[in-house]
Amino acid sequence: MSAPAADEIRREIHIAAPPQAVYAYFTDPVKVLRWKGQDATLEPRPGGVYRLILGEGVIVRGEYVRLTPYSQIVFTWGWEGDDSPLPPGASTVEVNFVAEQGGTLVSLRHYGLPSAVRQQHAEGWDYFLPRLEHVVAEDTAAGA
Repeated sequence: MSAPAADEIRREIHIAAPPQAVYAYFTDPVKVLRWKGQDATLEPRPGGVYRLILGEGVIVRGEYVRLTPYSQIVFTWGWEGDDSPLPPGASTVEVNFVAEQGGTLVSLRHYGLPSAVRQQHAEGWDYFLPRLEHVVAEDTAAGA
């Protein structure tokens, strides 16, 4: 992976499940809530809503831009609220799913991030991606 641009963060994680399984955790509202958020409205189609309530008054909103089943999802991202430093749709998240070594390499690129919020988002993805890995492993072991 090349060096990130000044306005982006990048993360990679290997998950021991096939891309079809991991992809669903970004498109299925029940599965997304297993690793991120308290409520979700997801319309996984270009132009469809991507909205998660992460906590009391903490709401991320954007829209799906591109979905290539089991290989890539692109959606916009920002925070609801009049004083948001990153309004809904102001940044973009690109997630690629590559089958490898008995699982999936998940490569995430979040770009269009102003410097004032970049560290907060890096910490957020550092928190949530391991949760994704754990939940997928748990669900795979349970046959879900």
